[in-house]
Amino acid sequence: MQVRRQRRQGKGVRSGSSARRAGNRIRVIAAGAATLAVAGGGMAYASTEAFGTQQVGQNTDKGLVVSADQYIKPIGTRLVINNGKIMSSSVSPDGTHMAASITDGGMALAIVDLKDYKVQQLIGKNAAANLQISGNDIGQEGPTYSPDGKQLWLGQANGYRKFTVGADGSLSDPTFVTIPADGPKKALVGEAAFSGDGKTVYSAVNGQNRVVAIDAATGEITHSWTVGIAPRDLAIVGGKLYVSNEGGRPAKAGETTINSYNTDVPADPETGSSTTGTVSVIDLASPASDAQSIDVGLHPTALYAKGGALFVTNTATNDVSVIDTAKDKVVQTIATQPWPEAKVGYEPDAVTLTDDGHLLVTLGRANAVAVYRYTKPLEPVSYVGLLPTDYFPSEVTTVGNDVLVSNTRGIDARRPNNPAGHGTHDTTSSLQKFTLPSDTVIKAQTQKVFTQNGWTPNSVLKSTSPNVRPVAVPNRLGDPSTIKHVFLIVKENRTYDQVFGDDPRGNGDATLAQYGLNVTPNQHAMAKQFGLYDNTYDVGTNSAEGHNWLMQADNPEYTESSAGEYTRSYDTENDVLGHQRTGFIWSGAQAAGHSVKDFGEFQSLEEKPAGATWQDYYCDYKNMAATGQDTQYPIKVGSAIPSLNKVSVQGFPMFDTSVPDIYKTEIWKRDFEKNGPANLNMFWLSNDHTGGPPNGAAQVADNDLATGRIVDEISHSKYWKDSAIFVVEDDSQAGIDHVDGHRAPIQIISPWAKHGTVDSHYYTQITMIRTIEQILGISPMNQKDSAATPMAAAFNDTPDNTPFNAVPNRTSLTLGLKTPPACGQDTPATANQSFAAPPTAKVPAAQKDLASKWEAWKTKQRFTGSQARADSAPPELMNRFSWYEAHDWTKPYPGDKKLYTPDQVPGGFIPSADND
Repeated sequence: MQVRRQRRQGKGVRSGSSARRAGNRIRVIAAGAATLAVAGGGMAYASTEAFGTQQVGQNTDKGLVVSADQYIKPIGTRLVINNGKIMSSSVSPDGTHMAASITDGGMALAIVDLKDYKVQQLIGKNAAANLQISGNDIGQEGPTYSPDGKQLWLGQANGYRKFTVGADGSLSDPTFVTIPADGPKKALVGEAAFSGDGKTVYSAVNGQNRVVAIDAATGEITHSWTVGIAPRDLAIVGGKLYVSNEGGRPAKAGETTINSYNTDVPADPETGSSTTGTVSVIDLASPASDAQSIDVGLHPTALYAKGGALFVTNTATNDVSVIDTAKDKVVQTIATQPWPEAKVGYEPDAVTLTDDGHLLVTLGRANAVAVYRYTKPLEPVSYVGLLPTDYFPSEVTTVGNDVLVSNTRGIDARRPNNPAGHGTHDTTSSLQKFTLPSDTVIKAQTQKVFTQNGWTPNSVLKSTSPNVRPVAVPNRLGDPSTIKHVFLIVKENRTYDQVFGDDPRGNGDATLAQYGLNVTPNQHAMAKQFGLYDNTYDVGTNSAEGHNWLMQADNPEYTESSAGEYTRSYDTENDVLGHQRTGFIWSGAQAAGHSVKDFGEFQSLEEKPAGATWQDYYCDYKNMAATGQDTQYPIKVGSAIPSLNKVSVQGFPMFDTSVPDIYKTEIWKRDFEKNGPANLNMFWLSNDHTGGPPNGAAQVADNDLATGRIVDEISHSKYWKDSAIFVVEDDSQAGIDHVDGHRAPIQIISPWAKHGTVDSHYYTQITMIRTIEQILGISPMNQKDSAATPMAAAFNDTPDNTPFNAVPNRTSLTLGLKTPPACGQDTPATANQSFAAPPTAKVPAAQKDLASKWEAWKTKQRFTGSQARADSAPPELMNRFSWYEAHDWTKPYPGDKKLYTPDQVPGGFIPSADND
């Protein structure tokens, strides 16, 4: 049986079949074959309008609704893997099994029997694993079978886990092949490639910018070559080894650079994105020779070689480079941009070539495989069309007549994990199998992909007339809006049910209300005055993804594919490889001629006063509020990204639960009253994350009061008449929701927002960002926000200028502190007796031993201080700890039969997201 493998190899597509030659280089732009009807009123109905009031997890005629403004309805047959997300996969040489590295489900590796089409074996650090290993960390690439199929090598942070493959395809005898750290740089291995005789393994040592040769029998490193930055994939052609360098070439003297894992990477000074991509070429016959370099597109990831050609997927420039391996030159570039409205955001990440000449390229962010007709390197390809996949295809290969696609996110976070509801870490993946259909069928399937992505003509219309009446959300970019000042307040980690489950007006589950009315009275009051949104979804699983979705309208492939390890970076604020080349929401605002101010969001540099405690900042806030004096604890902040650093407001800290959010509000208030707002104002109010010195409910109450006071201040100012405030969580991972784990609380607060309504339309973070873009005339950043429909239905044409009056907190802000503040304990307002009572932080006698074990666990987490990191605790543990605190240690976590100690928590083996 013939097997065709392709590592994270590209995607592909664009529009038409015109080509232009420049010497031997060809740029191919394949034209999109599908068009959709344009709605009236000057704006096309894109993805959001199509959903209506449908919910994530609902099956429709268009497919299954997922949380990223998409439907999924893959061609062929689907095998759902309920053990986490597939990072990479490969098929055994005999074509009988697939090895898939998986994450976010407590396992590291799944072996799939392709004949029976089922998971045969699970490997990981998990009591439920068929084979246990010491760690669940997995790299971006691999696993890799030896040529004889008797070994499997799995890349991990410090080397490879080597297994023996049995006659039935199962794995045994795990041993570890170590690649030593180079100072602070771990190996963070990428692809492994075997020599033809199987005696040597070549490794892309991603964290050290080198490739090594390893003796497959002894594990000894026999040679090392310096290559480009962040090598990922390998391909052997004849006597040459090709290496994709996602970060491109080393920086030259005088170039602007931004760091990525202790390497200075050439970068754009405004967008903060990398500016080069290369493929290294190593002559294996002359190992002493230096590697040569070929320039390709940005973020080269997957490599696939066949018939004298090497195909390279460039995820950031959204194209595939074709290298003639006889000349080691790029001779053709295939643009993977099927929708004419947007040039980027499709993210080609896997590629293969069938024996009958079909080039298949997975488009991760479009949930599709692009199909081309290919003959030879110098002959331009012809675009055939698109085939629908599940959520985020990341590998494609052929086995006999079957095409196999590994989909990283499968059917979204729909694992049947908890009878009480869903969480974002209920992640799935899937394997998809089909026979390549005729070109006629492929063209018909293309229309389905367009529909599922909301790709309609005229989704991004630019202003054509200066004499347009201002409305809140204009039909065309650049047309005037009645809103001049946008405030984006980003919070941390709550589901809709956790906050609004107790609001009887919406689709809530009161039994899941963890921080209801008496903890979040301001959010409830704002929802009553300005509207309740009960069908809105955060896209990301965790903070690393969530802040990207808000700032970039995407979670770039680099971050998506790093989720199995998160060692190179977690939050990518200061990692150049996590930045898309089209920039951020703030750089788009700057390009449109608008002013920007940033209060903490996406910043990465900070200097705090040594020794200052939560209690110190709390008393300082009270003093500032009472006297008008400045803070006694000045904080310096900044960003590695030049365009953000220019607008970073000093004194407003980054994530640190030992700094109260109401203190941050006082810092902002001084700037607001002295200097006024910018056109775009961004905030990170993060203490609803919990984990700081006070009780978790106290921190959510602090966050609620801070938000209420910001809204109060703006709504009583002269700027209120032309302002809009958007309040959103970065993600919703810290609990469960009866509809879907991605459903989250949002608020739209403005004189121009509809008041007193319950809005059950399907919205996402992406549609919220598109709404801000539409108001401020910011060009969409990629195909995701280009396809999103602005939330015009949430706004009115006439304003209601009634201000918002912040209400006092009903949960003590100092609840649970071991050391009271010098300025005294906080005394909350009287609770509403018709709703769940606020917590007291009192522990029943029968639970004191259990609570003490959780307190000991808490002291080991990184929630506070200079090393504070969001998501640094294992999610299943963090969620239970915050639930127990919020319910005074009297109620089991939803779906559990009892309260657990940290070592008893089901799923507690799932590691934290932030492992850097």
